[in-house]
Amino acid sequence: MSAEALKYNAKLSVAPMLDWTDRHCRYFHRLMSSRALLYTEMVTAPALVRGGARHLLEYNTSEHPVAVQLGGSDPTELAQAARMAEDAGYDEVNLNVGCPSDRVQSGFFGAVLMERPGLVADCVAEMAAMVRVPVTVKCRIGVDEQEPRDVLPDFLEQIRAAGVRRVTIHARKAWLQGLSPKENRDIPPLDYPLVHEMKRAFPDLHISINGGIASLEAAQAQLAEGLDGVMIGRAAYHQPADILLESDEQVFGEAARVSSAVEVAERMRPYIARHLEAGGRLHQVTRHMLGLFAGKPGARGWRRTLSEGASRSGAGLEVLDAALDCVTTVQVEEG
Repeated sequence: MSAEALKYNAKLSVAPMLDWTDRHCRYFHRLMSSRALLYTEMVTAPALVRGGARHLLEYNTSEHPVAVQLGGSDPTELAQAARMAEDAGYDEVNLNVGCPSDRVQSGFFGAVLMERPGLVADCVAEMAAMVRVPVTVKCRIGVDEQEPRDVLPDFLEQIRAAGVRRVTIHARKAWLQGLSPKENRDIPPLDYPLVHEMKRAFPDLHISINGGIASLEAAQAQLAEGLDGVMIGRAAYHQPADILLESDEQVFGEAARVSSAVEVAERMRPYIARHLEAGGRLHQVTRHMLGLFAGKPGARGWRRTLSEGASRSGAGLEVLDAALDCVTTVQVEEG
């Protein structure tokens, strides 16, 4: 896929989320949207290059367009990891400059790199020299005592000079001292106007906004402000149907891929069956499906049936069928 074509898909993307956006989650999300750009969980460059953990790059070809997010701070190692990702068939390689978790900081990558824009520029330059696919960055507006209006323009200037043409900005600072990773997702105030200012200041950059966007309506409002794309995280995971089922139509102006959440659940059956036949566990897939009917009649029964049944030894498709009965029975009763 060309870089220009990928920009089109980046109009709406699902954020990389540790422990959540694995290959099963991405397959599930792709059933609801043919266009939205999907991201892996963060994969560390040391794990790939030094640890030989190529299994972390496994994905289903139906996930395209799909991007890998890398974590690291060594330019040479990141370049090698980027080549591995390109060889695996990923459409984009993204550098994590936004994650505030302790385990990320200890490896000197993630949000702490906002303090080292020159190093980030070196990283992305070497990555871009190694691969043909786009190299992008996901960052915060700043960290700790930094003044975002001072540091963010300089950061963008340096990575642009290094060859980056697409960036996603989480519109919050990250407090590396004093706040937990969970608190960093909610407590630092959002500064959407600053991200809008950055788009006006860097019109040649494709800029997506991330943080606190919980509906397609909110995404459309951000696009109307002149931004090129919107990245949605937790809402896309916890209420996937609300975000993704109508995204092809509302965001991209194309026909919806499926008609209902029930259809999505039914279309997951063959995938789940193959996973079970290969020795996998049911909950490895269905844990990502708990929010499929969020806010809809029967959602509690669906969630409870999957949560209680999928982790049991030998659990199979009968658990999915029982959970689906909780939803379809309510719909029939109401109809």
